[in-house]
Parts: sequence; C-alpha cells; structure tokens
Amino acid sequence: MLITFLNHQWKAFWRSKNKGGSIAAQIFIGFILLYLLAVAVIAGLGLEILIEKSFPGKDIFVIFNGFILYYFAIDMMMRLQLQDLPTLSIIPYLHLKISKQTIVNFLNARALFSAFNILPLFLFIPFCVTAIADAHGSFVALMYIVSIISLALFNNYAALYIKRMSISNLKVIPIMLASILTLGLLEYFKVFSITAISNSIFNVVSLHPVSALGFCTLALAIFLINSRYLRNNLYTEELSKNEEKKTSTDYPILGRFGEVGTLVALELKLILRHKRTRSSLIMCVIFVFYGFLFYKKDFLQRDNFAAMLFAAVFMTGSVISIYGQFMFGWQASHFDGLLVNKIDFKKFIKAKFLLFTTMSTLTTLIISLYGFISWKILAVQFAAYLYNIGIGTIIVLYFATRNYRAIDLTKAATFNFQGVGASQWVLGLPYFLLPYVIFLPFFLVGHPYWGLAALGAVGAIALLTREFWVNFLVNQFNKRKYNIAEGFRE
Repeated sequence: MLITFLNHQWKAFWRSKNKGGSIAAQIFIGFILLYLLAVAVIAGLGLEILIEKSFPGKDIFVIFNGFILYYFAIDMMMRLQLQDLPTLSIIPYLHLKISKQTIVNFLNARALFSAFNILPLFLFIPFCVTAIADAHGSFVALMYIVSIISLALFNNYAALYIKRMSISNLKVIPIMLASILTLGLLEYFKVFSITAISNSIFNVVSLHPVSALGFCTLALAIFLINSRYLRNNLYTEELSKNEEKKTSTDYPILGRFGEVGTLVALELKLILRHKRTRSSLIMCVIFVFYGFLFYKKDFLQRDNFAAMLFAAVFMTGSVISIYGQFMFGWQASHFDGLLVNKIDFKKFIKAKFLLFTTMSTLTTLIISLYGFISWKILAVQFAAYLYNIGIGTIIVLYFATRNYRAIDLTKAATFNFQGVGASQWVLGLPYFLLPYVIFLPFFLVGHPYWGLAALGAVGAIALLTREFWVNFLVNQFNKRKYNIAEGFRE
C-alpha cells in the first residue's frame, strides 16, 4: 500500500500544471542539499582536527560531548521553522478499505526523508568510528551512533507533533514561544548550560554504553505520541475547510473596531490556516532571540546603540517586515472578490495598520524581557517600536501597492520563493536605513540618547498623523489596484 501511495503522488506531481516550476525548485533544493552534505562530510572527517585547533589544550572528547545536545537544540529550532509536514490528500482514500494506521505509517515513513535527519549522520558518525572507537572501543562508538540517530528521530517527530498541534490548538504557539524564550534566557544568564548538561550525559554514555538506550526510549515515545495524534486527527483539518465560522465571535476584542476589526479577524484566520503564513509567524517567533547576537555588554557600557539598533528595529517590527513585505500577495486568490465587493478600502488599509500595530506591540512586550540585561535595551527597543508602528508600516504598505506578484497559500513554506521580487529587496533599504539616517547624526556628535529620542519622536509624529497617511495610501492603492489584480491573475 505504501508503494501505491508513492505511485499516486508521483503521478499527481507529473500531471500538475505547475510541474515545471516544481522541478526547477526541486533541482535548486537538491544542489543546496548536496552542498550541505558535502560540508557535513568534510566537517565530520576533520572534526577532530577542528576541535584541536579551535580549543587548544582542551580534551576533544569533552568538547565533542558538550556539542551534541547543543547541535540538536539548534536543530529543533531550525526544524520548527523549515521542516515541512509530510502531506497526503487523504479524502480520496477515506471511503476505501484502507486502515488509518496504513496512512499514518506512510506519513511517518515519509517524514524520515529529510535533510535534517541525514546531516547529523555525516557530521557525527565519522568522529564516532575513528576517535571514539580508538579511545573507548567499538561498542561505545556504536552506542554513540545509536544515541545520535535516536536524537535525530526524536527531533524529527517532536517537531512534526508540535507543528501539528499548533494547527489545531493555537495555544501551543505562545507556550512554545515562552518555553524557548525562558530556556534562552536561562542559558544566557548561565543559570544552566546546555553544553555542560550534554557533556555530563554523554560522559555517562562513554562509561555505561547501555545507557544510550534511554535516547531510543525517548525517540520511540515521541513516535508513538505523534502516531496516536495522527490517527485521532487524521482528517480534521481537511474536513474543517468546509465549516463556516463567525468572525465576530472568534476575536471579541476586535469587535470594538467595527468593520476594521472584522477585516483584521479575517486576516488573522488567513495567517493561522495556511502553511506559508504560519511559517512567517513562526519565523518572527524565532527571531525574538536575535537580541542575544547584538545586545553585547561592551555595546551597552559604551552606549553604542548604533550596533544594537538594527536588531531592535528588526525584532519589534518582525511581523511588519517579514509578513508585510508580501502584502497584498497573501490575498491574491480572492483579490478580485475584494474589488467587486462593497468594501471601503480606507477601512481595508486601516485594518492593515491595526494588524501591524497589534502584532508589533505584542512582540515588543515579549522582547521587553531583555530589559533584565539592561534598561538601556528597553530605551532602544521603545524608540524602534515607535518607528515601526509610525513609519515602518507606512513604508511597507506603500511598497505593497507596487507588488504585483501573487502567492499561492496552498504551496509548501520551505524554499518557496513565490512572490519574491524586486520590491521586496528595495523595501529593505528605506525600512532599515531610515532609522540610522535619523539616529546617526546625534550619535556621531556624542548624543546617542538624543538620537533615540529623535527616532521615537519621528515615529510618534507619523503615528499621530496616521489619518493623513491612510488617505495617501488609499490613493496609491486606487491608482494601482487593477494593475495589482492583473498581476495576481498571471
């Protein structure tokens, strides 16, 4: 039966209208994977030498043991963003004499064919069969390999389970965000160290190799949990597509904004129901940790806010820049319907402003936890927040009126460059350079705090004059709405 499923999907691929673009995308992805595999092989074969040169005088096994769990922690974050859910159009099979377990087995088996599962094998196994086998024996090396394979499988099915849970239960997203942020802060403040924990665990494996079977137990447990969830919710999402829900009752707080709130509620549903829009939202969650790369103690001590401003602007406006850059392409499939319906486009533009302001505010509240490092970070982030809700939204929506590229929301999120055009690249220049144009003159003369005040003041002025900018954007939209619609039809 598994071969039959593969045969059906193979035929569906070659009979699809977009097979030309799909083949080109697959070839491009194939080259990237080959490159990554080549890098992993070279790094794996030379890992012992790399450790000796990078950490002179330290025990290579201590460094290697400490690196394993750290790698898989990063691997999990990458999977949550990039790994696709294995899919199968199950409705044609529901009326046939095919058990749910057979379909679940196919989806589970298909999930194994991922670059994330292959890379750690090429990276870690060469070191295990050479250095560890020479130092501790073949059996210990074998148990290391079993541990690494088990961790890869655990991450594989755990990431799929979390992503599937987030589809049916939106509470999973804030819980996941809070968990990742908490772990990141604990690691940053050295409350605990993933490296130290990893070293301790694999030191036990080197002394007691049979303990590696504990990783097999974890992998088997998450596999069974994921399989049970699939069996119980095998076609929930498919069947829910035909259900009608009331927009006004889903987000009661948005009802206070009238028709604007209704439009925002509809767009939130669009975001949460499709892979690529959800992927943009998850990416915004991951970039919450961007501050750990830029908020350095020496920058704070020297009031070098210029080095931190990019991160602050990017994080406080992550939804604006990542999701907003493809506006109005997200609505390409029903854009003609918007034009012929009785919709006040002034309220339509206001809905975009309200969506961006709300999401930016929520993100800013979350990253305000960086204030535990220093109050100066809060000052930088607040100035960046005012810039984003005041000026950033205007820039993004202005360039949106010049975006004629449609996005098919039914396509996969990973390595999907549909909708990406010159406007996205041009958008980044004014969006990220303008804060420096405002801030740097004050910074260069030795008044960084005045620079932050100027940046925040310009954003606040744009926010207070939003009605003017709404009218301006409505005029721009009306001039080009038929060109946009024509571009979306191509």
